[in-house]
Amino acid sequence: MVQENLVWHEVLVSRRMKEAQNGHRSAVLWFTGLPSSGKSTIALSVEKRLYDMGVKTMVLDGDNVRHGLCSNLGFTMDDRKENIRRIGEVAKLFIEAGVITMTAFISPLREYRDAVRALVGNYDFIEIYCDCSIDVCEQRDVKGHYKKARAGEIKEFTGVSSPYEAPELPEIVLKTDTLTIEQCSEQVVQYLKSAGILSNTA
Repeated sequence: MVQENLVWHEVLVSRRMKEAQNGHRSAVLWFTGLPSSGKSTIALSVEKRLYDMGVKTMVLDGDNVRHGLCSNLGFTMDDRKENIRRIGEVAKLFIEAGVITMTAFISPLREYRDAVRALVGNYDFIEIYCDCSIDVCEQRDVKGHYKKARAGEIKEFTGVSSPYEAPELPEIVLKTDTLTIEQCSEQVVQYLKSAGILSNTA
């Protein structure tokens, strides 16, 4: 709800001016997938590649954000929805700053991700599905969360006791159970070039 006594201040330096200075478009790369499907690992790998190319970037990681911005939220469906809403608002700010922002969140329900797409605009939202079988996710789970969830020690755990809805028409599908981190990162970078977000000569 917007309060009546608030006034929107127009900026003097526009998003397009910042993008021109940066030499690339801004966008949100929304990594989604089951726990341990490779979201954070690949997002960080993509960021390093873009950094080496001189691209302005930011990574918003699910665990990291819950240490600060979303530290008051739990893992009920309502709290998860609010968690994603906040991240969407932060991502929108980074778009206006001319930055390519990567988010690594399970964001289990399509309605959550669709709400962020509607917020930032379809033009700026790139949904990246880290497609990995649950068997491989469990094998990679160094934190032991799947084991604890199956033992009933963790409630509302996505993929075990809480649902995950895979994207129906994501911009990018990464087969993270068969491709290497480098192959997945390259796939994302090539998409950014083909979409005109990065220069083909970058």
